[in-house]
Amino acid sequence: MEKVHERGTVLDHHGQPVNKKQLTEEVVTASLTGVRNVWHNHTVASGLTPETLAALLHNAANNQPYEYLVLAEEMEERDLHYQSVLGTRKRAISGLDVTVEAFSDDKQDIKLTDEVRAITRMPAFGIMIDDALDALGKGYSVNEILWDKSESQWMPSQYRYRDPKFFIFDQINGRELRLLDDENNYEGIALSPYKFITHIPRLKSGLPIRGGLARLVATAYMCKAYSITDWLAFAEVFGMPLRLGKYGTQASEDDIHKLISAVANIGSDAAAVIPDSMKIEFEKSGTTSGGDKLFQNLAEWLDRQISKAVLGQTMTSDDGSSQAQANVHNDVRKDILKADATQLEHTLNRDLIKPFIDLNFGVQKNYPLIKLPVPEPEDMTLLVNALKELVPLGLKVEESQVRDKLGISDPDKKSDLLHPTQTDSNKPMDRQEHNKTGNHKTAINHRQCSCCHSTALNEQENTDPDWLDELEAEAMEEWELQMEPIIDPVLSLAEEAQSYDEFMARLPELLETMKPDELIKKLAEQTFKARGVGDASDPSHLQ
Repeated sequence: MEKVHERGTVLDHHGQPVNKKQLTEEVVTASLTGVRNVWHNHTVASGLTPETLAALLHNAANNQPYEYLVLAEEMEERDLHYQSVLGTRKRAISGLDVTVEAFSDDKQDIKLTDEVRAITRMPAFGIMIDDALDALGKGYSVNEILWDKSESQWMPSQYRYRDPKFFIFDQINGRELRLLDDENNYEGIALSPYKFITHIPRLKSGLPIRGGLARLVATAYMCKAYSITDWLAFAEVFGMPLRLGKYGTQASEDDIHKLISAVANIGSDAAAVIPDSMKIEFEKSGTTSGGDKLFQNLAEWLDRQISKAVLGQTMTSDDGSSQAQANVHNDVRKDILKADATQLEHTLNRDLIKPFIDLNFGVQKNYPLIKLPVPEPEDMTLLVNALKELVPLGLKVEESQVRDKLGISDPDKKSDLLHPTQTDSNKPMDRQEHNKTGNHKTAINHRQCSCCHSTALNEQENTDPDWLDELEAEAMEEWELQMEPIIDPVLSLAEEAQSYDEFMARLPELLETMKPDELIKKLAEQTFKARGVGDASDPSHLQ
């Protein structure tokens, strides 16, 4: 976390004071004659040999990375497969939706979060993420922030990608990235605080300069280059018969040279002039069968190793797998994708969000956080089957939550809605069959009777719920008063009886003295009303 100097000056995470005057200026400038020259004076990939590659990687590991960085860039330009899989891994991160999380629901935290969201919506922010991911191949990347304060607020107006060859790691620990300068091209100078977004992904433990994917892929690239060169040379003569020149014992040196020239040129010229004493024969070669497969298999095997190094798998790039298999691997292996996203989040929060908040609102105890969440694929079939089993058992689930999971919007009131179809197992008994039986008991259950089924549907769909509530409320009025003639004598008998046998013996006498007239009348009245409402809402009853 940034600290505050005694005089109020903000210090960055390295303890360096922030020079606000320098924030609006361009620090890393190129030149034709200095150490920061954008033009490459030579190529490394052409004619790469095991000896030169070993020396190149050795120098890079000892903090002399210039030729290694040139090779890393040329590999992306020359190797179609490496460029493809590395681009896939980069776009897997840059394609994620950027979110900003507030530290809490406090009003100030929400305000800071909204300010950060405004930055992430700028087009330059997405371009900066693409450039930051160049670190995956080379081991590190640097973007310079050009701040704008024309509207009284510090805003990152531009992000300038800087050539990694302009930087070097410190000579002591090999972990602090420094800027090469004409006056100090050995150790470099410290990077200005709040001016640079330096992304150094942790792909392996150890020195950052040894962690780029280009270092891992370089050997396979060299071997593949040899294989393709030999393959092309083989393809140039494949299928051509062996041209065999013969000369006599009396042939002179000049005659032999003429024969050699004729044999060499006959493949392209299809014509040659030789003395009568010489002849050219064409021999079929039996040793070239399958030679083309050797080079192809070697090149494809090396491509698969590159895919494993970059993507963590080969199915989506090499094997021609089925769609189901590809979905399992999902281009970049999920654990690699999550690690890349987490590390980039850390870089953005450290080098962009904290400076932006500190410059505009002062040093904070808590900061909003940029997140690059990796979506988790869900098995919707499993979810639906679980709901079918658990909801009838009483599990309470919010309908809106299920709609969100399935990606279905809330239906409009005027929209035509889908309804469940009837199957043979739950098809209701028709009215004619019901009339033959004369009662409901012959149905497997009450819901299979068409009379009862249609009534139930009408009660559910057509009956106004207010009627049901009203009938229920009316039935419950004065229920205690109506039950007193029945309950009070039973309670009195229970108090007077000395045993259970005595209570059961005197119960028949008690039943004769009870007067449940009011209760029976009330029940009959409510039953009649309920039946009337049901008949009125049942269209089949009116036929």
